[in-house]
Amino acid sequence: MLHELLNALEETLFMVFSSGLLTLLLGLPLGILLAITHPNQSLANSTLANSWLHKSLSALIHVCCSIPYVILMIALIPFTKNLYSSISSSDNHCIFALIPLTLATLPLFAHLCGKAISDIPSTLTEVFISMGATPKQILFKVLLPESFANIMQNFLTTLNHLVGYSVIAGVLGCGGLGQLILEKASVFQFSGFLVIACSLIAIVLLIQRIGGYLIGVRN
Repeated sequence: MLHELLNALEETLFMVFSSGLLTLLLGLPLGILLAITHPNQSLANSTLANSWLHKSLSALIHVCCSIPYVILMIALIPFTKNLYSSISSSDNHCIFALIPLTLATLPLFAHLCGKAISDIPSTLTEVFISMGATPKQILFKVLLPESFANIMQNFLTTLNHLVGYSVIAGVLGCGGLGQLILEKASVFQFSGFLVIACSLIAIVLLIQRIGGYLIGVRN
């Protein structure tokens, strides 16, 4: 049981943090783009703020956020399996979940990042604009530092979502604790089921503790 648990835990952590990193790298730029093209953002050029870019991106994000993860996962399984089998001969099925997991959390994280940046008072940016600061300086020296705590909290929320989504991915055959839970439940090994559930809770608590520490250090 211990060997199975450790292997499943390793696969779950791989799914959560790999897709979490991809979500961060892709979602933050999308969130920045969503924020700076908002009509109320003083950084935005008037023609850009009212362009199709902001409206289209916002609509796309809201549509993607409304797609249930189970449907997304099932729809992408054939694509991810074909893609992975063409580049690797490994039987590590948890890699199948990376693309669905990333696509499931990317829209939400981008939306939350855009909101965190947009919530910075416009009076703060106007002060720096009046001092001759460039849009790039305002973005990297004002908006991102001021919204760092909220962005980090949003990322922690995203990682917590990914823990739950990774369980669904495991139940659908991608390995990890989700698949182990299904195996133990199918043979009525409720003690093993309880151990796995406690492991998932421990992962969430650990993420919150580490994230809270990083936010505290940064502030």
